[in-house]
Amino acid sequence: MTDYSEEQRNELEALESIYPDSFTVLSEKPTTFTITVTSEAGENDETVQTTLKFTYRKKYPDETPLYEIVSQENLDDNDVTDIIKLLEQQAEENLGMVMIFTLVSAVQEKLNEIVDQIKTRREEEKKQKEREAEEEEKQRFHGTPVTIENFLNWKAKFDAELLEIKRKKMKEEEQAGKNKLSGKQLFEMDHNLDTSDIQFLEE
Repeated sequence: MTDYSEEQRNELEALESIYPDSFTVLSEKPTTFTITVTSEAGENDETVQTTLKFTYRKKYPDETPLYEIVSQENLDDNDVTDIIKLLEQQAEENLGMVMIFTLVSAVQEKLNEIVDQIKTRREEEKKQKEREAEEEEKQRFHGTPVTIENFLNWKAKFDAELLEIKRKKMKEEEQAGKNKLSGKQLFEMDHNLDTSDIQFLEE
């Protein structure tokens, strides 16, 4: 007959030596403990982390242990759901053998994958932003492509502006012309001019 409590005790001792910093026993009856699993560091030393809580059932390992995620860091809801599914699958596959180390290792691997996904997603976002910036830059230098339609629009505007400038110039010249005295006006104003030519002739 299987001595379940013996197997459970042996596994606990092994887990304590494998995870000295992240293993915590919460109660002895039933045996409940937590193990904190942390991913390898990603970009900017960012990590994802989760704390798993396990409880032995009486006939463990012939029965699956109870497990739940009691805390997590940098994981979204989808990731948490994936981890729970993974634990279910691994527990079923390893029924009859002590399995906590296997379950924790599977979660560890999953967390590393998540960090890689975050990194890939960030790189994609960065590339996308760079592409958009390049596109904007191109548009700025490229300008508007010339079509017959927009050329004619531009030409009409240009001609209108040119006409306006000519009109202003003519008006200015007219104004200036008004202030210029004609020869007759000059004679009328200064009577010395009447005789000025005669003096030249006499000389």
